[in-house]
Amino acid sequence: MSEENKIPFSRIFWPSLVAVAIALFLGMVFFFLVLGGIIGSFANFGPAPYALENASILRMNLKGKIQEKSNDRFDPMSFSLDETLGLPDILYAIDQAKKDEKIKGIYVDIGELNCGISTLRSIRSALNNFQKDSKKFVVAYFQGESISQKEYYLGSVAKECYAFPTSTFYLTGLGSEAMFFKKMLDKLDVEVQIVRGENNDFKSAVEPFFLEKLSDSARLQNQRLMDCIWGDLASDMASSRNFSVENLNQWINSMEVVNAQEALKHRMVDGVLYEDEMMATMAKKVAVTDYGDISWADFTDYAKNKFYNDQVLVQAGTPSIAVIIGEGEVSKDGEELSSEKLCKLFSKVRKDKHIKAVVFRINSPGGSALASEEIWREVMLTQKKKKVFVSMGDVAASGGYYIATPADRIFAEPTTITGSIGVFGMIPYTGKMLENKLGITFDRVQTHDHAVMSSNRKLTTQELSMVQTEVNGIYSQFLQRVADGRKMTKERVNQLARGRVWSGSDALERGLVDQLATLPEVIAFAKQEIKSKEANVIYYPRVKEDPWGGWIKLLNQENDEEESRLKIHRNSLPESLNFWYDQLKRVENKMGIQMRMPYELVVSF
Repeated sequence: MSEENKIPFSRIFWPSLVAVAIALFLGMVFFFLVLGGIIGSFANFGPAPYALENASILRMNLKGKIQEKSNDRFDPMSFSLDETLGLPDILYAIDQAKKDEKIKGIYVDIGELNCGISTLRSIRSALNNFQKDSKKFVVAYFQGESISQKEYYLGSVAKECYAFPTSTFYLTGLGSEAMFFKKMLDKLDVEVQIVRGENNDFKSAVEPFFLEKLSDSARLQNQRLMDCIWGDLASDMASSRNFSVENLNQWINSMEVVNAQEALKHRMVDGVLYEDEMMATMAKKVAVTDYGDISWADFTDYAKNKFYNDQVLVQAGTPSIAVIIGEGEVSKDGEELSSEKLCKLFSKVRKDKHIKAVVFRINSPGGSALASEEIWREVMLTQKKKKVFVSMGDVAASGGYYIATPADRIFAEPTTITGSIGVFGMIPYTGKMLENKLGITFDRVQTHDHAVMSSNRKLTTQELSMVQTEVNGIYSQFLQRVADGRKMTKERVNQLARGRVWSGSDALERGLVDQLATLPEVIAFAKQEIKSKEANVIYYPRVKEDPWGGWIKLLNQENDEEESRLKIHRNSLPESLNFWYDQLKRVENKMGIQMRMPYELVVSF
């Protein structure tokens, strides 16, 4: 072959390399699809049966995020399984353990928790009932570098509490912090036009955009909320550990309890023990001589197995009570409390002739006014056909309260944040920023006076008045919804509304809720109402397992038995960065007419 007829190496090599890479990629995709299908077919059988030995101790290693719903999601980016054990799973497992003859008690090992106060209180209440009803033991062990109030609050319910000798205690009381953007917006030449419902002086979600600190009304409601919630928490701890609330408040103000030794001195714990001493104490509980002989039962596996198997049996039978879980910000669609998903669930349950009552579990700060109205409609239509009871979680405020109003009865926890009956709108103006900072200007032509309404020009007085009228109309409708649902006059509701938030205890006194109760207590009430103590309960959305879950667990399985812990979803980013990212996303979502919490409240607990 002559030199001029030779094909250059690069013309052969690079196309061949690309072809091989594509073939490998397609082969891997095919392999994973087939493998996923095989695993998915096995996943339909749910968790493998969980075998317990006699005299077992349930080991609860509580750490990380606790939500209303369980999740098992495969993250292809990190090639790991994100797991979240839901509150219903936890509460159901604790209740089942009371009757399980092979379970002798629960060992609670508490790490850094990420959940709301009412969620924590529900778990604490379940553990307390476990002790009282079964006569079995609950032992808590605080062994972190620093024991937070949240950890101590939960662990203090145990009749026996122990701490690692060098652990520090961080007991400070409750506090809240709000973030304000006004100075930043001024520097950027960004303006936000604010519209609030008439007399919504407590609806302070918009204050960070035009104030530099809390208004008097926001400070008043924040202080009342903190005082009320702390009163319930302090009372719980004092009752469990047999000291007075007054003494607890004094110890906190004077910073008397800063380490395990001081906690022991003030009877906040029963002893300070190294881990081997703690294990020896647990061995005595089940009458074995060596702690290596203790039969530990992993709480995560136990809870998932019990809850999943229960739901599979219920789905195969004829459930009488449906628990519909609504968690997150109210929106038209998305991963949180979306009207698109929730309306379908209510419609399905309403048409099911076997369902006699619905428990609507709400944990939401509100959100879209339109989506809230869509959900309200479905709840109202369902209530006309069967009993509907609302169970409020950490928060059920603004739009989260709106969607609760058609219920036959509303239940909250003492520490639930609720109310916030009000409406606001936010319209950003970025034209000045773009001109002054980037040199970008705008011009327009239009057939009508209001044809171009963009963030690049400020609303005129007439346009702003139109938006104000619309917001006032939605607020008036909100008042009417509450008045109809709570059997009050619209004038009385307006006195309680104005965007103000209330604790569950305060809401009960003012008639915004009917009773204080946990989710299991609300379900028990629903069973009484339909006169069936043995009624089957089905949860929506239905329990599902990620088809990749079993495979990923096998790949990541560790041989260390001490890793028996409650595995909770953790993001790869630090919690602080996740928090600020969420705040920025929420600012973006606040544009338009909203039924939201009056502020982004960060409670230090």
